[in-house]
Amino acid sequence: MLRGGRHRTDEGERRARDDEMPPLVRRLARWLPAVLILLGVVFEVLTPPQYTAAPFLSAAPLVAAPLYTFRATAVTALAAIVSELLIATYHGVEDYYESVTESATVVVVALLALGINRVVRTSDARLASARDVSEAAQRALLPAPPARVAGLAVAARYVGARAGARIGGDLYAIQDTPHGVRMIVGDVRGKGLEAVEAAVVAIGAFREAAEQEATLEAVAGRLERALKREGGRRAGLDRFEGFTTAVLAEIPAGDRSALRVLNRGHPPPLLLTPDGGLRELPPSAAALPLGLSDVAGWPDRVDETFFPAGALLLLFTDGVTEARDRAGRFYDPCARLRGSRFTGPDDLLDVLTEDVARHTGGAPADDMALLAVQRPLEA
Repeated sequence: MLRGGRHRTDEGERRARDDEMPPLVRRLARWLPAVLILLGVVFEVLTPPQYTAAPFLSAAPLVAAPLYTFRATAVTALAAIVSELLIATYHGVEDYYESVTESATVVVVALLALGINRVVRTSDARLASARDVSEAAQRALLPAPPARVAGLAVAARYVGARAGARIGGDLYAIQDTPHGVRMIVGDVRGKGLEAVEAAVVAIGAFREAAEQEATLEAVAGRLERALKREGGRRAGLDRFEGFTTAVLAEIPAGDRSALRVLNRGHPPPLLLTPDGGLRELPPSAAALPLGLSDVAGWPDRVDETFFPAGALLLLFTDGVTEARDRAGRFYDPCARLRGSRFTGPDDLLDVLTEDVARHTGGAPADDMALLAVQRPLEA
């Protein structure tokens, strides 16, 4: 049973690594060891005996080592060794020492490939364990919100970056309060444990302030003070340059057609209408991220807009807008989503994450936190 579980882990890691490759590259890589062995055999048959196919046959198990399971690598190594022995038999032994040397070279390289495969598998297992811990910590920090909050349909996603094992500081939260449905999406500067600690502080301060404060401006003020206290206990550069970009939004309890947004240096939310229309909601006045009140200070400004029935509000972190394709072009959610119709917030986030993955050719280079809220048509 344990052996089977180990095999499943190896296979899962291999598939995860394969999924990061473009489909064409993945297919070519999977066939390359077999192609090398075939080329070696053809080369030996079509060339004079003094030429050797040992480089082709030696390369096959080396290529297989990081791509295949241990069993498949062993099969490839055995195929290369058998091919070398059959070739030696086909040509006859004209130079005994040269023939032994070539066969020994293929055998030694095949054994080396098996060792490399074990090292890769061990590294994969450790990375899988780190990913599991990372994902568990992320789920504890960002639990999935209810599907409905005060009659609004809600969906959220956290998509990890290619780095995999490093936990980021992207955050989201939504809750029903006496003042309406309030939400936040933010991004703490940096990675690792300190970013997570700041994210925990931000979410905790938001949940308390959202219940108690009458305005979004006051909520932002509480967040500012909480993050300043968090920054004060940090060491090094984070003590002076730690900050959190964030966008706060509110759908008032008495007027579900109103949408209030307060932006602190964060990518602006998007408002998608049922007819495929899309509108960006940039702040009317620029503001610094939270935690930088020592640099400059001015009153927060809330922008209010109409929230049509059936419309979707999308909040996201800069992992979306900073996702690049192979040519270095940034992902543009406005251009990619405009004209599309979605059945609900889950559908919107599914489409968005898949489209970003297609744009980047795999997982994004930075984490993404996504929150979507839909006002029902009957409201």
